[in-house]
Amino acid sequence: MNKDTLRNAFSGFDINNLDVNTAGNWPVGVKLITYLLVFALALGAGIHFLIADKHKAVEREISREADLKRQYESKSFQVANLDALRRQMADIEDRFSEILKQLPTDKEVPGLLEDISDIGRQAGLKIELIALQPEVKAQFYVELPINIQVTGTYHQMGEFVSGVSAIERIVTLHDYTIRPSSDALSMTINAKTYRYDEN
Repeated sequence: MNKDTLRNAFSGFDINNLDVNTAGNWPVGVKLITYLLVFALALGAGIHFLIADKHKAVEREISREADLKRQYESKSFQVANLDALRRQMADIEDRFSEILKQLPTDKEVPGLLEDISDIGRQAGLKIELIALQPEVKAQFYVELPINIQVTGTYHQMGEFVSGVSAIERIVTLHDYTIRPSSDALSMTINAKTYRYDEN
């Protein structure tokens, strides 16, 4: 491009009288520079916003890196100990099934009441009352309270309590009261047995 062509491209242009409303009348060189500037600004803004989003995404991933490393370490530890955890789970399931065997089913509760009566009679106690109370539901089991009233000596009551605690089924004793009666002692005690609730 020679000097005359360059002069013609900018002829009649005065930067002090720049009016955007008359941009169509600007010389070709000024229009070209303006187009290039607008294009460069648009390109720069687009790149900036594109890079800014990517930069934020990279920063998010960097901030997650430590957490992901911890998760990886935890999972790799679990995988390394998977066999031990499986053996432990099998042991827990075995223990759980053993405990379930110690809990009476609905059909076994009358037999349990008979066992408690037999233990009381073998201890020499006079059985005044053995009555099943309404069930109490808990999160994983059903509590079956039993109200027991017996009369006898202190040693007979001790033998009775010891005999009930030796029953194969799980039975716990709670809230006892002992009062003197005419020629012996009268004891009221609450026994509880439990049933697994599968619901």
